Amino acid sequence: MAVSNGKRRQPSLAQLRAFAAVAEHLHFRDAAAAIGMSQPALSGAVAALEETLGVTLLERTTRKVLLSPAGERLAVRAKAVLDAVGELLEEAEAVRAPFTGTLRLGVIPTVAPYLLPTVLRLVHERYPDLDLQVHEEQTASLIDGLATGRLDLLLLAVPLGVPGITELPLFDEDFVLVTPLDHWLGGREGIPREALKELNLLLLDEGHCLRDQALEICRDAGRGLTGAGRSPSAEGGDGRRAGAPVTTTAAGLSTLVQLVAGGLGCTLLPRTALKLETTRSSQLLTGYFADPAPSRRVALAMRAGAARGAEYEELAGALREALRVLPVRVVDRGRVP
Repeated sequence: MAVSNGKRRQPSLAQLRAFAAVAEHLHFRDAAAAIGMSQPALSGAVAALEETLGVTLLERTTRKVLLSPAGERLAVRAKAVLDAVGELLEEAEAVRAPFTGTLRLGVIPTVAPYLLPTVLRLVHERYPDLDLQVHEEQTASLIDGLATGRLDLLLLAVPLGVPGITELPLFDEDFVLVTPLDHWLGGREGIPREALKELNLLLLDEGHCLRDQALEICRDAGRGLTGAGRSPSAEGGDGRRAGAPVTTTAAGLSTLVQLVAGGLGCTLLPRTALKLETTRSSQLLTGYFADPAPSRRVALAMRAGAARGAEYEELAGALREALRVLPVRVVDRGRVP
């Protein structure tokens, strides 16, 4: 086939954006609304792109819009081009003015209520031109959001062990045992981890990293974790029950603590959550583990090689200083590979 030496026409970004929106929504009105373009303008942009490329991208009927075989292939390419342009603009913005523009921060539910006041105060005072947007989600959703570019930075428990993500450690915090008033471990210090083998332990639902951390602590204590949980009535009057299975009963820490106050069992809380969650009831006691107490590490996480990586590292350093007022052990170190 002969190839023309003439200058080849190039599609515009507006045309690619219009086509990508239609490919995603398969509806002209919804696509136009999604990208803030009028429906006639969007339809014209897609038609112009088809003329420029010399292929039919869409199959239009009176009831719906379908991608042609060529459209399915080129929709992937169009999205890649738009993503690359977005990254270019992000890098240019970062170079032009640090700590300006939008920062989309993802936070896990077992961190958000206890650390966000400190984070928001720091950003307000030190980075007033930064538009901080907070998204509270479970760990798996946050990691996906970071990978796809939906989120810029995460605040969560680590290690993640995910390639392509750089962790900026902030602090370590101990777990404490929260019990009903009449429990044999209530108010005690120096509790051995092995005591977990005898407890009716209440944990968060599947999907929360705090649940996984608590289960790992139980494994380290030599506790078997089979079974879905038995009735709390199987416990003795002082809360002892050898070999009791783990019972999952709550979607959030506040509910979990109220169940403990009602005498249904015990739970593990990170130290940063203790003050807020236990002051809501007078029917609770707190027990502290012997050193080294079970703990978790909380960090910021970013995409490896992120355009704003230097900003995120500076933010991590500022957060370490701000968090020293909390009952945590600040990690005085830089990034973890």
